[in-house]
Amino acid sequence: MAASGAAITTVLGAPAPLRDRVAIVTGGNGGIGSAVCRHLASLGARVVVNYVDDPAAADDLVSAINAGYGGATRAVAVEADVSDEGQVRALFDAAARSFGPTLHILVTTAAVMDASYPSLADTTAQCFDRTFAVNARGTFLCCREAARRLVRGGGGRIVTFSSSGVGSLRPGYSAYLATKAAIETMTRILAKELRGTGITANTVAPGPTAAPLLYAGKTEAELATYTAEIPLGRVGQPEDVANVVAFLVSDAGEWINAQVVRANGGNV
Repeated sequence: MAASGAAITTVLGAPAPLRDRVAIVTGGNGGIGSAVCRHLASLGARVVVNYVDDPAAADDLVSAINAGYGGATRAVAVEADVSDEGQVRALFDAAARSFGPTLHILVTTAAVMDASYPSLADTTAQCFDRTFAVNARGTFLCCREAARRLVRGGGGRIVTFSSSGVGSLRPGYSAYLATKAAIETMTRILAKELRGTGITANTVAPGPTAAPLLYAGKTEAELATYTAEIPLGRVGQPEDVANVVAFLVSDAGEWINAQVVRANGGNV
């Protein structure tokens, strides 16, 4: 297996279309985030796994990715709260120290959702503020930092995360879905602002996906309702979403820009 720093043309015998591209994935130790990290690494990318809690999960993910390269350093874990401006800057600096100054890909999966409030009238200001701090402000801070660095590097890919719930408007999720609607708008404007730089900015909006955010606080009956609403007859798997991200950040996705891709099995 090739050593760290060498040009890798295949990963485990398969083509490596993201060979040596550097990717930061926020919330990289989460359900969807970890699938994105594994998939990008399998395509040859060097991956920065951002996390804010559960460092053991982040370390296990990094170890698994590196083991696939014979122990070479192809992934690193970096703790950072994306709602904090200084920590976001430190996250990007850590990526540069680990894999060089050129960044190619940013994927922002980090998010929080508190489903314990049944309506907007019941939602606390503290819940609202925290949800916007992580989801909307965190995406803003990471996109701003990436846009500056990707321009210096000559182009790249930004993929933010929304939710297909923005379209369905399910009661009880006003704060969470408001942040996701803001992310969709912000990303589309960003794509226009980056005209001529070679940078694309798109949003992936998953439907119900088998990840911690889906299961938190829900009964079996509620989960069954989600499944019944999906024409394909199942909730999504994190790998389903990771496949969409991989396409958008690849050369094959270079003509997709300023779009919201609703990866939801037809749950519209």
